[in-house]
Amino acid sequence: MKLRTVLMGAAATMAMAPAAFAERGSDGQLSIIMWQAPTVMHPYLSGGTKEVIAGSMVLEPLAGYDADGKIYPRLVTEIPSLENGGIAEDLTSVTWTLRDDITWSDGTPFTADDVVFTGDYCMSPEGGCSQLAKFEGITAIEAIDPQTVKITFNAPRADPFSAFVGSQSPVLQKAQFENCLGENAPTCTEQNFGPIGTGPFRVTQFLTNDTISLEANPEYRDPAKPAFATVLVKGGGDAAGAARSVLETGEFDYAWNTQLAPDVIAGMEAAGLGKVSAAFGTLVERIHVNLTDPSSSLPEGERSTQAHPHPFLSDPAVRKALSMAIDRELLVEIGYGTSGQATCNYVPAPEAWVDASNTECLTQDIAGANALLDEAGWVMGGNGIRERDGVQLNMVFQTSVNAVRQDFQALIKQWWSEIGINTELKTVDASVFFGSDAGSPDTLQKFYADVQMYADNFDGNNPAPYLSKHSCDKAPSPANQWQGENISRVCDPEYDRMVDEIEGIVDPAARAEMGKAMNLLLTRDTNSIIPLVYRGTASAHANTLGNVQLNGWDSEIWNIADWTRVEQ
Repeated sequence: MKLRTVLMGAAATMAMAPAAFAERGSDGQLSIIMWQAPTVMHPYLSGGTKEVIAGSMVLEPLAGYDADGKIYPRLVTEIPSLENGGIAEDLTSVTWTLRDDITWSDGTPFTADDVVFTGDYCMSPEGGCSQLAKFEGITAIEAIDPQTVKITFNAPRADPFSAFVGSQSPVLQKAQFENCLGENAPTCTEQNFGPIGTGPFRVTQFLTNDTISLEANPEYRDPAKPAFATVLVKGGGDAAGAARSVLETGEFDYAWNTQLAPDVIAGMEAAGLGKVSAAFGTLVERIHVNLTDPSSSLPEGERSTQAHPHPFLSDPAVRKALSMAIDRELLVEIGYGTSGQATCNYVPAPEAWVDASNTECLTQDIAGANALLDEAGWVMGGNGIRERDGVQLNMVFQTSVNAVRQDFQALIKQWWSEIGINTELKTVDASVFFGSDAGSPDTLQKFYADVQMYADNFDGNNPAPYLSKHSCDKAPSPANQWQGENISRVCDPEYDRMVDEIEGIVDPAARAEMGKAMNLLLTRDTNSIIPLVYRGTASAHANTLGNVQLNGWDSEIWNIADWTRVEQ
């Protein structure tokens, strides 16, 4: 992608009122390194956590989740409930009352029209929105008055907190983005790189795949926050270099996603400059199986689309054998230690939604995988590669550049070779792999490979929108600018039926049971998603950085407005 710079205009960099500045910004610059460099500054055009993290410094949802997974108000006066009348008695709508002291960073009022517009932006049929599942089942978003928003659903909704709740679903300013609807969304460079927000900081410069410069938002609702006057976010490098820059050299204050082996982290922490903190939420390292054909022999625009089923991964026996051959406990040992645990579940939390019976995959079974492939007619050739009807089991296994993931790739390739599957390993720069460039052949959404490995999570403690991502109509394709969320291209009528029904189930226990059934269909029944490790979100921070509290249920830097510089 060509290097681009967005400089906000002079009006956007006017000095704050002197009295406010005396309190706000007194701790100077905060330096953050995100070795997976963000490519846009909001999550609607990217499936990557890095965009959620970066955008959360500027953009806010109506409500968020704290470090314990509990919902709390941000841009609203209170969380709607049956008791306060915010949730309708028939559970078909939720009404939010906006705070009257919120303004955008350009000084204009934050109103219900901005919330309504953001819904239109994501739900536009001509566009591709990475968070479309958050809006599943919504029939209307209305501005009752400038401070009141009503969201209506197509059925009773036991948990109405999906759209505009959590950092994956923030509110955009209508005045800035109103010309960016539908197919125009990716072309709005200035807006996507420098969104006007209500959060503690605002963008002053964005260099694609390089750096982001921010300053304290002079319109932020708390005159004493944020403590830092500016933020520098540096992209590039790798996880080891990022961690070292905080823990050993002290060049940076915070390093996001220090995904390194436990012994490596311990060695760096010994320098005494900082530590790595971890928070468990809903993050699962997993393999996605491509159910469509990624072959380069197909015309561009047809590769990895539902028009062409995969030549051998369409066979359930092959997908199941892939899972059976993996030793997940060994992966945990070499990659995560105490910050990970082997899992067969795509949904690892909350506890009520976790299928404790789904444990079959925890035992590696090479012999069983070979027997399964024999029975399915995949014959072992003299070259050690199985084939059937002239089709050989040759795969491309891609993931982002990351030391732990490359270790995982090497082990998994060896295990798959033991069952007659030949695997070519492919690594992609993380900024590209998790990026939003619809023209790139290497994004996880494009999925021009047979299998790929990565992790992401969902906001809060309602997994239903996360599970709803895998309906047939959400498969990435040119029609949605490759921003679809159904990465494996699952297209199962039974699954689509459950997507349609789950949010209409009022009883919490029944909803959880439906969620378990959806989890099992994706994992044990179809093996379209092969879970590996339930892992914590881990990042490094300097000892001189105060009030850092990692959050596994929302943006991990959810409370960055409270961060301060402390003396040692």
